[in-house]
Amino acid sequence: MRIFRRRFRAADHGAGAPARLRAGARESSGVAPVGPVNGYAVLETVATLPISTWRYLWEPPGVRHLGPMAQDWHAAFGFNQDDTTIPVVDGLGVALVCIQALHRRVEELTAEVDRLREAASVNTPDAA
Repeated sequence: MRIFRRRFRAADHGAGAPARLRAGARESSGVAPVGPVNGYAVLETVATLPISTWRYLWEPPGVRHLGPMAQDWHAAFGFNQDDTTIPVVDGLGVALVCIQALHRRVEELTAEVDRLREAASVNTPDAA
């Protein structure tokens, strides 16, 4: 299921595509991959991250946001240079790697349940 329509497809990265797409997004965007991420470790960090409701000082008292404090985020991950903001891209990245880790864990548990059911059906005499 595709939610958003892409403007350019991989096959369209020829003469009609913008130069940044022809050159490759990583090469022209200034993004340099640093290394793999241990999703389970990130998931464990997120599981211990304090989450609370809060508001900016300039907002009315009835306004509430939900999430970690930037100082706790910085202490947990140290992605950005200061502890006063949580960059949206980092929040999205952490959320996505946690979803991937949870998906892998569900797949592992599903396989284990299937193995246990198989073993139980082999070791259990028929009721008939």
